[in-house]
Amino acid sequence: MKNFRKIFMAAALAVLAIFVMANVFLLSGKTQSGRPYMVEIDRLARAIGEQGLEEIDLSDCQYVTNVAQSLGKYPDEGFYEDTECDYQVRMVGGKVYRFDYVYQANQEHRQTVIAVNLVLAVMSLLLLGMLLFVQRKILNPFAELGGLPYELSKGNLTVPIKENKNRFFGRFVWGLNVLRENLEQQKQRELSLLREKKTLVISLSHDIKTPLSAIKLYAKALAKGLYNEKERQLEIYGSIGEKADEIERFLSQIIEASSEDFLNFDVKQGEFYLSELVQAVSAYYRDKLEIMKINFSVEEYTDCLIKGDLDRSVEVLQNIVENAVKYGDGQEIALSFSREEDCRLITVRNTGCTLPQTELPHIFESFIQGTNAKGVNGSGLGLYICRQLMHKMQGEVFAEIRQGQMYVTVIFPV
Repeated sequence: MKNFRKIFMAAALAVLAIFVMANVFLLSGKTQSGRPYMVEIDRLARAIGEQGLEEIDLSDCQYVTNVAQSLGKYPDEGFYEDTECDYQVRMVGGKVYRFDYVYQANQEHRQTVIAVNLVLAVMSLLLLGMLLFVQRKILNPFAELGGLPYELSKGNLTVPIKENKNRFFGRFVWGLNVLRENLEQQKQRELSLLREKKTLVISLSHDIKTPLSAIKLYAKALAKGLYNEKERQLEIYGSIGEKADEIERFLSQIIEASSEDFLNFDVKQGEFYLSELVQAVSAYYRDKLEIMKINFSVEEYTDCLIKGDLDRSVEVLQNIVENAVKYGDGQEIALSFSREEDCRLITVRNTGCTLPQTELPHIFESFIQGTNAKGVNGSGLGLYICRQLMHKMQGEVFAEIRQGQMYVTVIFPV
């Protein structure tokens, strides 16, 4: 702003200098632009010498207003006193003539000076007005935003930017406010994610204590020979193995949760048949769900090639079916198929959905569990992982609730 004030002062001084120089030039010049009245006087003198004064017509003259004649060869008394105009005396044919004339060169010059000054004044006002407009509408708003990048770099994202209807910076300021809000949300999300990761690690570490204590008790009992029966010993050995597997699963989850890139998944993009995916999922769940007394059905479909990673696609559907087992009413789980444009849709439907409709948009977020998850073990990562994997395979996954049933649909490109 200091530099602009210097520019403004320099412009004002330049305008003043132009005014002074123009006026000095105009006022120092000749007040007369030649002597055009002399041409008329010469023409009239020739006409008098040829025709006489009586034949002279002054109606065509622009400057000469009257011609007076002396009676003798010399000017009469009062010959120079009976006129208020400028005049010139000529000797024509032995007689003295006075030619009165009016020439307003000085008045025309003054009008020229006034006109030039008016033009310069208008141009100067326009120039200075434009500079003031630039200062008020562009430089001042921009100066107010000058410290914003530094504040954002320090992480100061809480103070909103005052918005205005400035035609140059209104949308820019609105965009900065949106950016600031997004950065604030991202910051809060990262803090929440770190907090949830820490909570998850602590929770899993605590969960390890239970199977670990059981293994220690079994080991002490075996060491003291409390179990003499062979069958009982085999049962204890099996329980120890199960507890060890449980600890191994907890440790794997801790390692994933502690890793900086624990949600970055490798996907081998390729092609596979829809039947391969359906058979892999059906083979895993048909017997399992039959034992759990859950009706599992697979709708008829037309086989085709779809794009993606077969193993990751199986993982996606397994996560969705596991959720259907956990949060459904245990009555029915069904797979259905449809086609839209260049995509193939696979829908997993389960009965007994108790998730509120208001929580539906958040089920694909990390570490988010609905209110229907009380008493159900889980970390809130299943559906989040599904969406991330589908995005990496150029697909999508979404969910909807209809008539008390949950529909989770996976979209594969073909």
